[in-house]
Amino acid sequence: MNPPDEPDGTRGSSGPDGPGRAGAALLVSGALGMGHEVTAQACARSLESRGWSARTVDAMRLLGPRAGGAGEKVFRTMIAVPGLYDAFHFAALRPGNRLALLADAAARRRLVPALAGYLDANPADLAISVFATGAAAVSEIAGRYPAMAHVVLCRDATPHRLWVHPHVDLYLVTSHVAECAIRRFQPGAAVRVVPSPVRPAFHAAPARTEARAGLGIPDRAGCVLLMSGGWGLGPVAEAAAALGDAGVHVLAVAGRNAGLEAALRAVQQRQPRVRAFGFTDRVAELMAAADLVVTSSGDTCAEARVVGRPLLILDIVPGHGRDNLQHELEQGHARVTSADSEAVVTNALAALRDAPGAGAADSPGREGGADPAAVSRRRGGAAGWEAAFSAALADVGLAAPATSAGRVTR
Repeated sequence: MNPPDEPDGTRGSSGPDGPGRAGAALLVSGALGMGHEVTAQACARSLESRGWSARTVDAMRLLGPRAGGAGEKVFRTMIAVPGLYDAFHFAALRPGNRLALLADAAARRRLVPALAGYLDANPADLAISVFATGAAAVSEIAGRYPAMAHVVLCRDATPHRLWVHPHVDLYLVTSHVAECAIRRFQPGAAVRVVPSPVRPAFHAAPARTEARAGLGIPDRAGCVLLMSGGWGLGPVAEAAAALGDAGVHVLAVAGRNAGLEAALRAVQQRQPRVRAFGFTDRVAELMAAADLVVTSSGDTCAEARVVGRPLLILDIVPGHGRDNLQHELEQGHARVTSADSEAVVTNALAALRDAPGAGAADSPGREGGADPAAVSRRRGGAAGWEAAFSAALADVGLAAPATSAGRVTR
């Protein structure tokens, strides 16, 4: 929407990045898995460190209990039927065919009044949409709030059509491929390629020896962190049991999947090498203790790279998950496995044999299980995101430019 600058050349600039009052930001997320929530949390922390106030709204909840619940149920059903979500994603969402646009319009009709009411009561200088439906709704009501900048942050390797809308001041993406996907639908868009935002706990993860001591895992034992997003998709319990039987220590996380947590607790009772966790804020510690992270494609992959742990990625998330998986493999220090327990165990054991330093105590200058670039990523990753985020705020007139990190192109 690119409203005119205020007299001082900024638009609600704030904190150490610019003159003027601290800004107010609204983050529009969506409760479909943990990915959008984690991204919103990372942005909120970055804003708050600059003196901003940051509030997050869940677009699925704003839709109302019936519509929001129905939306999640439809999504869960589609990914549970082999091939169904792949067909919808690649044939409908990616090109933005009539079916996708109708679904988007239906959600937007419900979301726009609620979102406008929220913004009327809680004015914002900046809206950051980390959920496609949220981006559509903010775009539609942008003219009502001409002083509010709108940024869309998408971490998918190939954003689909419903991420791209008019009245977006800046798109933040994490790869050149994603930039090209945005330009497919909006050739003149302002796009900045930025590092993936990762929560501070992962940049401050403990040393392997310290993490293992806290968890009671022997220094020289092979250890795997096994998880699959907030929904706990795939054969996590079966793979945990088989890996434990094979002599591997397993830190198994169920996320918000209560049924999976119960199954993992039962495995833990039988197999003492398996440690079961439900929804936990200790993932950085668990990751630091592990030689290998077995997970689905998503935010955990970026977190594992910061901590310096190699990845074994479950081919379990259809649609955008398949694009993201390919992108993770391209970045290196990652393998892929089919999502059945036998394949997971076979590939995990092979990855453990090949992992640098796996099962070995810390040695000077490196950690067991870490890939060669781990130390530099841990030191520079947080700074890289913060520098790019400052530059993004400057792009939309909300902060003084502190760096030229990343690039913005039109």
